[in-house]
Amino acid sequence: MTTTAIREKLVNYLQVADDKKIKAIYTMVEDEINTIENDWDDDFIKGMEARRKSYLDGTAKTYTWEETKQAAIDRIAAGKK
Repeated sequence: MTTTAIREKLVNYLQVADDKKIKAIYTMVEDEINTIENDWDDDFIKGMEARRKSYLDGTAKTYTWEETKQAAIDRIAAGKK
């Protein structure tokens, strides 16, 4: 069964499940739900918007793939010495 089909079945089930089952399901995923919600707080969103703006206006420091790859190689080599 595809993930999409599973999501649809879950959505449909949650619409008709009794309160006890809804609470039990929520208890199983509550920590993950709260973590997901907290990952995108106002400060995080503002920071992402600021980074996007600096990228779009050309003031952000960016790296090519080759620069990124070389930096990774250099870090690995430095750790092995």
